[in-house]
Amino acid sequence: MNIQTHEELKGKIWEIANRLRGPYRPPQYRLVMLPMVVLRRLDCVLEPTKDAVLKQHEKLLAKDTPEKAMHKLLGKAADPKRKHPLYNTSPYTFKKLLGDSENIATNLDSYIRGFSPDAQRIFERFKFSDQIERLDASNRLFTIVKAMAEIDLHPARIDNLQMGYLFEHLVMRFNEQANEEAGDHFTPREVIRLMANLIYTGEQDVYRPGIVRSIYDPTCGTGGMLSESEKFILGQNASAHLHLFGQEYNDESWAICCADMMVKDEDTGSIVLGDTLGDGKTKDGWEGKQFHYMLANPPFGVEWKDQKDVVENEHRKLGFAGRFGAGLPAINDGSLLFLQHMMAKMHPYEEGNPDKPGSKIAVVFNGSPLFSGDAGSGPSNIRRWIIENDWLDAIVALPDQLFYNTGIYTYIWLVTNRKPPERRGKVQLIDGTRFFRKMKKSLNNKRNEISDEQIDELTQLYGSYIDGETTTAITDLKTGEIETRVVSRIFENREFGFLKVTVERPLRMNFEATPERIARLDAQSAFAGLASSKKRKDDKAMRKEIAEGEALQQAIRDLLSTLAGKGRYMDREVFEADLDQAAKQAHLKLAAPIRKAIFAALGERDPKADICRDSKGNPEPDSELRDTENIPLPEGTELPLPMAFGPDKPNDDLVAAFRDTIDAYMAREVLPHVPDAWVDYSKTKVGYEIPINRHFYVYKPPRPLPEIENDIRKLEGEIADLLKGLLA
Repeated sequence: MNIQTHEELKGKIWEIANRLRGPYRPPQYRLVMLPMVVLRRLDCVLEPTKDAVLKQHEKLLAKDTPEKAMHKLLGKAADPKRKHPLYNTSPYTFKKLLGDSENIATNLDSYIRGFSPDAQRIFERFKFSDQIERLDASNRLFTIVKAMAEIDLHPARIDNLQMGYLFEHLVMRFNEQANEEAGDHFTPREVIRLMANLIYTGEQDVYRPGIVRSIYDPTCGTGGMLSESEKFILGQNASAHLHLFGQEYNDESWAICCADMMVKDEDTGSIVLGDTLGDGKTKDGWEGKQFHYMLANPPFGVEWKDQKDVVENEHRKLGFAGRFGAGLPAINDGSLLFLQHMMAKMHPYEEGNPDKPGSKIAVVFNGSPLFSGDAGSGPSNIRRWIIENDWLDAIVALPDQLFYNTGIYTYIWLVTNRKPPERRGKVQLIDGTRFFRKMKKSLNNKRNEISDEQIDELTQLYGSYIDGETTTAITDLKTGEIETRVVSRIFENREFGFLKVTVERPLRMNFEATPERIARLDAQSAFAGLASSKKRKDDKAMRKEIAEGEALQQAIRDLLSTLAGKGRYMDREVFEADLDQAAKQAHLKLAAPIRKAIFAALGERDPKADICRDSKGNPEPDSELRDTENIPLPEGTELPLPMAFGPDKPNDDLVAAFRDTIDAYMAREVLPHVPDAWVDYSKTKVGYEIPINRHFYVYKPPRPLPEIENDIRKLEGEIADLLKGLLA
């Protein structure tokens, strides 16, 4: 199809869409036009063999042919070349629909119900019957059908692949009109092209003639990543046999994706409708299936409360035998769940073994998966699992304002279990935040786009794999300032890991039985609880119990007052001895909670006081002075680390392996400043984070003060001149 024909069809279809204005707002045009374009294409495809199909249908009905056999035979009668049967058994076509304008709504509905099952499912999910009623009620249905009947989408004019390109453009155009929600199911095309370029770089097998490869998207939306991957590979290897698989939970997005597949004579059954993670009603549609390549743009920062029961149950019962063995992210962002899901579908890899080819993944995330979660948490453990298994290949930081529904920075992760030898044990970070150009017209939050030349340059950075590679880019859009910046860094896997150690300091407190401190007892729950009663049903007993409690409270106050003359205690042990002696003389037994309340009320932290010690003579830690230190994994550290995944796992082997490292760090960085500090080794944890922005940060000193002062004076002068003009 030449460009002129392509542009002509786009223009005509958009012109028809504009006739919907009134009953529909522009963001709603797609509700009518996408299914209508699919319907017209199918009408053009099937019209030449319509009579043959109807005759065959009559014969098969007369013979009481089984449904399965009838489906295949009708498909062959409609088009013997199609791999996936497509036919219509109703007497209608677009032309015949126009012959009965009074009943066009009823006839159009009948026409749709005459399609083969796969096509009917698509129109059901489009909810097109609702639009037929709406169009008919607004007196637009006949006009739209008549206009569409004049659009020639016959395969003789536009073949399946070319029709796929046209449909992709319409999907993009209509989603741009609905830009307030487009980002929910639409990834900018240039981001998909970049992902395709990156994931297939260095993949020699995919370009071998006749190669068979599977491509999967667990959040496929309208199918952009699948079709762009197909286009990319077939453009360089026309004889490749590609099998596309996906899953989508949104009805309309699923219908758009399947319509695109059907238009190109591909299997719509390979796109599953349902929740990939599992919501109790639907589940992973490709359970147990493995794929060669996987691409996805999971929802950014979306809660997974609806999937919580299914996911937690799988994590708890199956561990690494399921999809979520490494851990679970915070409930407010399920991005890393999708990555684990994809990694569970990787082919095993064995070098030189074609039966174990391995897999490669490209996924778009926001910044949260890079660093969210403390050491030992679910997100940190997921990062640790990926990095320690040497599956994280590269991360590319993208510019901001690329997506329709968010202006945040995004990142492409490349994950594979078959790194080439030169990339093993390492991770490449690429700063692509300056690789963009401003759009002439913004689309909601999308104000930037990546050009084809910039996609090629980013792909080259990934493929060349050079640490410290630089490029020249604009660093200030206002001034046009150009600067040479490092945009590629390569790190060892262990450089992303650290030990989080808990540093304790001793508790030091003074004690004094002043009236002010004794009065603080009333704020202690254990002490206040003495003057309460649970005997709600017996009023007399309740009043008696409360009175006894109040009397005990006063006795304790009187007891403490006897210690007032002792002055300030700088040693808790001495204070405790005097308290016990006074209680004995007063014939009072102080329960443990009351003793604790007394210490809390009469004590104050004092760095000059003696250290408080436990019954074994060990210093007690002061929770207010407790701190943590993140100690980088030392050079030469072997991965994986000797500690199991998950909370409450024993860390004895970890501490034994790194005891010298921890002690050396304490002696060098902590003890010179706080010599009484110590490490609670039982709380030592492993953490992993990927601070990509830090590695590319370039410090820029502020402008000299005289220069700023001159600018201020200049502005003051301009303001003064403006005020003179107003007063003149």
